[in-house]
Amino acid sequence: MFARFDLAAFEAAHQDARHDMARALDQICRETGFLVLEGHGVDDRVIADVWQAAAGFFAQEAAAKQVVAPPYQGYPYGYLGPDAEALARSKGEDTPPDLKESFNGGPLRTPKGASADALGFCYQPTIWPDINGFRAAWEAYYAAMEDLAARVMRAFAAALDLPDGYFDPYISNPISALRALHYPATVDAPRDKQQRAGAHTDYGSLTILLPQPGSQGLQVQQGDTWVDVPAPEGAFVINIGDLMARWTADRWVSTLHRVVAKPDQPARQSLAFFHQPDWDAQIIPLDGSGTYPAVRSGPYLMSKFRATGV
Repeated sequence: MFARFDLAAFEAAHQDARHDMARALDQICRETGFLVLEGHGVDDRVIADVWQAAAGFFAQEAAAKQVVAPPYQGYPYGYLGPDAEALARSKGEDTPPDLKESFNGGPLRTPKGASADALGFCYQPTIWPDINGFRAAWEAYYAAMEDLAARVMRAFAAALDLPDGYFDPYISNPISALRALHYPATVDAPRDKQQRAGAHTDYGSLTILLPQPGSQGLQVQQGDTWVDVPAPEGAFVINIGDLMARWTADRWVSTLHRVVAKPDQPARQSLAFFHQPDWDAQIIPLDGSGTYPAVRSGPYLMSKFRATGV
């Protein structure tokens, strides 16, 4: 069901083999918008350290986690506790809050000349917990994801018959966010329409998800059916976001997905890196059509983000 794509093999391939892999990637993005990424090259130590850091953060008492809660409604980073978010609301569905908690962080650097709007939203400081080694582990993983996202975008360019570096000018200062998610164990049946993460599409160009190996619950909608997404050891799950669907004039699909809630589920953890082009990047359909009007990456993201609050 879910195709695998070996990024290292693609980068090392030449001529016909590379062309064939690019065509296969295009087909995956047309059909499901989800793939299992192998050959990513991210250091195992970097992954292990951020897993440990996130687990240590969520293991704290509620009061300790609330110390790094956003200082006001709409602040993009810090700790969001239970009942803080309902992702399905971004798709216009009124649901109870999602059964999860998260820690969120933004870009590691602020470019010179950033606009007031950008400084007031995506370049706000990440609020760091006072946990030894947490920030270093988080920033190392964020940097690795930023590099991996740029490599995936070059593969995407090839899949779209564009020069390899086509997207580079759009992602010189990406406004990506990293989110550590913890889904507490469920005991009672959830409320009507309540999920661990309600049905939604992601907002940006692509998402790099690191699910807890062997975990269950992430599902994508295929027709009228919800299909489980695998969580293999040593691989990431990549999915297309709404902005990339707009960019490709719906040649590629941003697929509805959720983390389903059922009674008596064990706790689950994941890391999601939401890759987003530069604040002022103009996203216009690549085929020159009027399928979508031009949007600026940053304001588009901000409008989506504000729709999910509780």
